[in-house]
Amino acid sequence: MKYMFKYATQRILLMLMTLLIISFMCFVLIRMLPPAPLEPGDPHTAVIEARRAAMGYNKPYLVQFGIFLRNIFTKWDWGISDKMYFGREVAAVFAEKLPASMIVNVYSIVLSIPIGIALGIWAALKKNTMTDHLISTLTMVVISVPSFVYAFLIQYFLSHKLGWFPFLMKGGTDFFTWEMFVSMLPPVMALSFGVIAGFTRGTRAELTEVLTSEFMLLARTKGLTKAQATIRHALKNCMVIIIPSIFGEFIGILSGSLIIEKIFGVPGVGSLYITSINGPDYPMFMMLTVFYTAIGLLSGIVVDISYGFIDPRIRMGSRK
Repeated sequence: MKYMFKYATQRILLMLMTLLIISFMCFVLIRMLPPAPLEPGDPHTAVIEARRAAMGYNKPYLVQFGIFLRNIFTKWDWGISDKMYFGREVAAVFAEKLPASMIVNVYSIVLSIPIGIALGIWAALKKNTMTDHLISTLTMVVISVPSFVYAFLIQYFLSHKLGWFPFLMKGGTDFFTWEMFVSMLPPVMALSFGVIAGFTRGTRAELTEVLTSEFMLLARTKGLTKAQATIRHALKNCMVIIIPSIFGEFIGILSGSLIIEKIFGVPGVGSLYITSINGPDYPMFMMLTVFYTAIGLLSGIVVDISYGFIDPRIRMGSRK
């Protein structure tokens, strides 16, 4: 436990330092773009100019970044949108958009993980057979194709040709109604293909290695059937690798999918991010950048630390 605590502390400090560096780089890059032009005769021009002056837009980038951090740490103020959602706090807009991204990703993960693991187990048990070759080939093809390609295929065949689903996700916050669920299925399916393929490949590779290990041969010589040895020993050892991956996927729920959300009109944080760059809307972009970066870094830490809890033999941070 001592080693685990030390390791976790080191990783969190490293994460914060990395987050700070990435945030500063993105801050400078977005501020190098000219701000959104003000419309002639706009009654809000004076307010916008005063706000930009308060944020130090006419000062060096390091000073501007210091003002940005000071407002966050002292007032939890991420800024006011002056382009996309004029006059609204970007934190409030973000909180409003986040549930749509989360619910779509939750559905995709709940659908993908059992299917991916089941296909991986099936392929491993049928190693070097036609079934294994077919699953492995399809897995590599699916992983190689970008998710937006599946999005267009789903829209063309399932929405346009067959008319089973709407082209775009239904608006509103009634996420648990049948109409909303049906409208969510196209983006859920588009997100699921890659996750299913990833878990299939990982499970197949890990389980194949475990099934050919010496302790499995010993289990068979003690009288266990292949099914009993697989369930009691092989799958248990295989889960040491698979379960941390599941944790990482669930942490990634918050991040959403930029392209998929844009294609299917999901009113989530993904489409918000793209629009903030096109604006440009500096405060919105920076909040989303910090959020996405933090989620990615946190996911890696959770995956690494979970190894030690799942398998006590793994002592993170120990040299022994």
